[in-house]
Amino acid sequence: MGLSEMTDQLNICLAQLNPIVGDLPGNAEKLLAAAKTAAENGADLVVTSELFLCGYPPEDLVRRPSFLEQIEVAVLALAQATSGGPAILLGTPWRENGRVFNAALLLSGGEIVATRYKVDLPNYGVFDEKRVFDAGDLPGPIEFRGVRLGVMVCEDMWKPDVSECLAETGAEVLIVLNGSPFELDKWEERERLAQNRVRETGLPLLYVNQVGGQDELVFDGRSFALNGDGTGALLMPAWTESVERAALVRQAGGWRFDEGSIQRPGDRLDNVYSAMVLGLRDYVNKNGFPGVLLGMSGGIDSALSAVVAADALGADRVHCVSLPSKYTSRASIEDAAECCARIGCRIDTVSIEPAIAAFDAMLAGLFENRDPDATEENVQARARGVTLMALSNKFGSMVLTTGNKSEMSVGYATLYGDMCGGYSVLKDIYKIMVYDLARWRNANVPIDSLGPIENPIPENIITKAPSAELRPDQTDQDSLPPYEDLDQILLGLVEEERSLAEIVALGHDASTVRRIARLLAVAEYKRRQAPPGVKITRKSFGRDRRYPITNRFTEQV
Repeated sequence: MGLSEMTDQLNICLAQLNPIVGDLPGNAEKLLAAAKTAAENGADLVVTSELFLCGYPPEDLVRRPSFLEQIEVAVLALAQATSGGPAILLGTPWRENGRVFNAALLLSGGEIVATRYKVDLPNYGVFDEKRVFDAGDLPGPIEFRGVRLGVMVCEDMWKPDVSECLAETGAEVLIVLNGSPFELDKWEERERLAQNRVRETGLPLLYVNQVGGQDELVFDGRSFALNGDGTGALLMPAWTESVERAALVRQAGGWRFDEGSIQRPGDRLDNVYSAMVLGLRDYVNKNGFPGVLLGMSGGIDSALSAVVAADALGADRVHCVSLPSKYTSRASIEDAAECCARIGCRIDTVSIEPAIAAFDAMLAGLFENRDPDATEENVQARARGVTLMALSNKFGSMVLTTGNKSEMSVGYATLYGDMCGGYSVLKDIYKIMVYDLARWRNANVPIDSLGPIENPIPENIITKAPSAELRPDQTDQDSLPPYEDLDQILLGLVEEERSLAEIVALGHDASTVRRIARLLAVAEYKRRQAPPGVKITRKSFGRDRRYPITNRFTEQV
């Protein structure tokens, strides 16, 4: 059937796939495998996610001419493959007249038959597309087999301009290629915006999202189709690759998708945990690490990190190390061992006491007549960091750091100590949610878990008072407000950007709010040196929040 021949049914395959940034041959091969499956299911058209060919986000890779040249070669090869199979609506960077666009290309019959360029380039939070792409003009529809396709790329759906233009110029269905990363409550936002576009235009809408981890971002998939009356026709699974067909059928009142499977997303904690697992799994596997290595203290942060690692990679790829000092309690050593036994992963013990004795002797002359303070505590943390990095260098596993967002916010972490490592699954998780996730995991087994079946975290780890155990009888609450209060203050300061006065008005002590705000500001230099980690909230530390290190701004309250 030709591009413009009339049809009463268009079978569209949603290719919800997990690309690797920069792997043009691998991504093309993955797409061709999906197209083969689609052809076997009678698909006329395969739709990919945004920038699928190069992986999303490619960042400054698209500024390299050699990268764009290889993309052009790969696109032509994919186009040739459509001569004997379904057409492909492909997300890719594309050059035209010296400009570079975030493009959707229609490949059909062995050729590139149409191009559409992203209009609305996001430039907030983790997005920096105006740096690397040129904006396209408002598009008209593409005619394909008698159906006028209104093609949009991701952010083009966030506002009404592009969809309105497409509807006014005759589009009969909206198709959106997306690279929309996960964050808390993001699914509800996408659904709301899609419903708005459907309500405004009266057109059915098909939305294809990427799945998988890319550095700090995790993409949850959940591709879907809506009919022109706003009813859901298809909702694909979260957190996994999937190729599904949606049948678009011509009816008296216009086009409508046949009803397909609806796989509703899990609850909040289920989704957060899945994001942590997928983010770590892809970071380790896509970067070629044989496994992960972490310090197992007997506390809840390292226990949860170890369980996530086992679920992501399998217990045989998780190596835990107990690093006791004279301040480490027998209970902590036993809790660490019990947790590793439940997970089924290896645990070794390396005492840091010889290293501490050596540092004490080395520094005795310079430290003479000075009382012990946080310096000696930090030496312990750094001895542990050096030990873990030595094991990493020797055996190749990546060190997984275990600090949470509450600690990183206020600087309760040691540079070159417990901050050593390549990745963190708790980087964007406040302490109270750490507890919630631990309880959730003890009661639930993730669908794609490679780790323990049930109840992996000993109850004592969850119920005991958290402590760094760097001095006698130390607990976190010696120098911090209760985590219930701390996390609420931090939520106001970080995610919500509230003033100190607004946070105090919510019922928090003014002196405590001032102190936490000060700790947050002075710890910026530490966070700049922290490893990457899974983005969970609307404002994670990193590209989401770009505060200056040298900063004398203060607020009165």
